[in-house]
Order: sequence, then C-alpha cells, then structure tokens
Amino acid sequence: MIEANAPQDEQANNPSEHLRKLNAEIALEKILLDQLRAEVSNVVIGQTAMIDALIIALLTEGHVLLEGMPGLAKTLAVRSLSETMNLDFGRIQFTPDLLPADVTGTMIYQQKSDAFTVRKGPIFSSFLLADEINRAPAKVQSALLEAMQEGQVTIGEKTFKLPEPFLVMATQNPIEQEGTYVLPEAQKDRFLMKIKVGYPSLIEEQAIIRSQIKPEPLKPLQKIISKKDILRLKALVKQVYLDEKIEKYIVDIIHQTRSPKLKALEPLKPYLTFGASPRGGISLALVAKARAFMEGRAFVIPEDVKLMAVPVLNHRIGVSYEAEMDSISADDIIDKIIQYVEVP
Repeated sequence: MIEANAPQDEQANNPSEHLRKLNAEIALEKILLDQLRAEVSNVVIGQTAMIDALIIALLTEGHVLLEGMPGLAKTLAVRSLSETMNLDFGRIQFTPDLLPADVTGTMIYQQKSDAFTVRKGPIFSSFLLADEINRAPAKVQSALLEAMQEGQVTIGEKTFKLPEPFLVMATQNPIEQEGTYVLPEAQKDRFLMKIKVGYPSLIEEQAIIRSQIKPEPLKPLQKIISKKDILRLKALVKQVYLDEKIEKYIVDIIHQTRSPKLKALEPLKPYLTFGASPRGGISLALVAKARAFMEGRAFVIPEDVKLMAVPVLNHRIGVSYEAEMDSISADDIIDKIIQYVEVP
C-alpha cells in the first residue's frame, strides 16, 4: 500500500505509476465507504444525496447545512452516521433564548475548592447536530462561528481545542419565519455544502412506514470505521489528482457567479447581488476530490464538479429581489452557469 504522505519528488518522477497505485488503494477503501453508506441506509431509507453529503463532509472535515421540512430524517441521518463510527455525538436544539454558554460551556464556581472550573458544553463532540440553527440569536451564532472556523472554543480566558474530526451538521426549516434569524453570510460561507432535503418517493415512503411499525426493534448499527480510518481516508482524499484544466474550470464557474461575462449568461446579472468567495472555489475543489474518491477514482473529472456545484455554491451567492419576483432560485442560477461554462 502507498503511504498517504508519499514524498512529493517520488510522485513527480513517476506520476502515472503513483496514480495507478493510488487508484488501486482507493478502490480498496471504497469498499469500506460502501459498507458505511449501506449501514446508514438500513436506518435512513432513501435520502442517498444527504447520506453521501455527510460522508463527503467527513472526508473533507467540512460542515453541512441541511434544509428541509420536519420529519425527513435529518437528525436520524447524523446520529446514525456517528453511531457507525463510534464517535461522540452532541445535539443542540436552537431556540431564541439560547445563550452562548449553553453551546460552548461555562465557568462554574466550586465552593469547596474556592475556584472556578470549566464545564464544557455539547459543542465538544466530534459530531454536533445544530437543530434549527436559524432560531438562535447573533451571540450564539458568533460562538458557533469560532468553533466552525477555528476548531476551538474560548471559555472565560481559556481556549480549548475541539476534537478531531469536528463536524457541524445544522438543520433549518425553509418555510418558518416566526422566531427565526437569517444566518450571517460569513457563517453560511463556513458551511461546505447546503443540502436541500426533499420528500421520499412513494416506494421509499412505504418502506419507511414498514420499517417503523415492525414489532421487533431495529438492530443497532455496526461500527464500520474508526477515528484512525477517518484520518487515513482524509489523507488519501487530499492526494486525489486535480488537473490544472479542472482547476481552471472551477475558477471559471466561481467568476461567473460574481459577474456573468458569457453572452448566454448576461440575463443573470440582475438576479445576482454578489458571487461566491474564494472559499467557494476551494470547497468545490475539495468536494470534487471527495466525490471522485467515493466513486473509486484517483482523479477528478468535470462531472464531479458539475454534480457538486449546486450544493457547494447555492448558499454562497446573493439572489436579488428581482430574482425572487421571477421565481429564480440560487440553484437555477448555478445550473445555468454550469450549462454554459466551457467544459475542459
């Protein structure tokens, strides 16, 4: 097996041989990921896009925003994934009266020792489910932002590192307006992807009902991968080859979200208030690598970029009031850009 930290000069001297070995190793690791996906799918029926997004986030150590109606297994998917990895799981139900200390923890005075000690909050988990994240006020969002960006939490005068891996899986209801706060653009940009969770198909919904009304209890999920496996897989994902032409393709897409230059995309200009940041391009490259890895490939193809562009960019562009009046969504704009940007 090739080491995840193989010397750069060895890769440069014989890139084709390195790619061949890497492809063989990724093909073996894909079996492990397929087992992981199948185990979660035993509990979360359908919703394959959501499950794949959560696994991609794990491989790239990014955060995911899940948007969908209640009852679509968003919480169940996150909890199930954590169970298959034997990692700590924390859940916070966000409410308008939530305080930053309820998320991060606080200093507690101990009368016996006449000293303050730290009581850590639920954020000190490898998997953190932030349920209905848009119900929390600005101070709570600010505390969460530090954790998402820096991987650390400040309590009093002390700073604590969060466990590795650390992933925030946040949910929000797209239709409720009362008692909600619009997420700051800076925080939305920290989410690797925004996944819109839809309703199951007729067959899937029948299977969901059948699984929930059976007299025998559901079997506990098996532990598929360990923390050591996750670190190894993350290192392999970084080695997936991204050609310079694919890099240019990603940059072209990002720039078209800011100021559409192509003649076919000029009608989109009134619909855009701002485009994706450089972090959006970095995220799209990382996610494309992870998708290639999940497909058992050691290299990225344009299809990886196309398929992941919407979930990576749909929360990173500003849609104008005129677009809302014309029923044009961020997804529609990105789809149009993908349609006309030249594919390498």
